Amino acid sequence: MSATSKLSSGMSAPDFELLDQNGKLVRLSKFHNHRVVLYFYPRADTPGCTTEACGFRDVHEQLKSHGAILLGISPDQVAINHAFDEKYVLQFTLLSDPEKKVVKQYGVWQTMQIGTRELMGIKRTTFILDEAGVIRDIITSFDVKTHAKDVLQRIADKDF
Repeated sequence: MSATSKLSSGMSAPDFELLDQNGKLVRLSKFHNHRVVLYFYPRADTPGCTTEACGFRDVHEQLKSHGAILLGISPDQVAINHAFDEKYVLQFTLLSDPEKKVVKQYGVWQTMQIGTRELMGIKRTTFILDEAGVIRDIITSFDVKTHAKDVLQRIADKDF
C-alpha cells in the first residue's frame, strides 16, 4: 500500500504520540497553529538518511521562519535517534516509532524491492501539513541531496 493510497491531500493528518530523541512524549496535535513538515526516514546514521537529515538541519531555521515545525520519524529506538542528533547536531525533533504504529498509520511501511529480495521498510515520504493539521502536500519521490531545499521552496511558495 502506498502512502498516497492511504492518505491524500486535503485529509486531516492522523494524530499520534511518540517519544522524541530525548525521551519526551510528543503529540502531533500540539503543533496545530503551525505548519508541519513530517518526514519519514528508514534508519538513522545511514548514508541516505544522514544526507537527508543534514539537509533538513541546514534549512531548519528557514523553515521555522516560515512558521513550520520539522519532525522526523523512523522506527529507530530513542537512544539511536539521540545519538544521530548528537553526532550531526541536527537540533530538530526526531521521533521514534519502533512498534511501527505511526509508519503503518501513514502508509509508509511498505514492501520494498532490494535486489531480488522483497523486504518491509520505510518508503521515504514527506507530508506537509497546514496550521489546521490538514495534509497539503505528500512527497514520495525525491533526491535526498536536494529534498530539504525543495521542501523549503514548497513551504515558501505556498500560502496554506
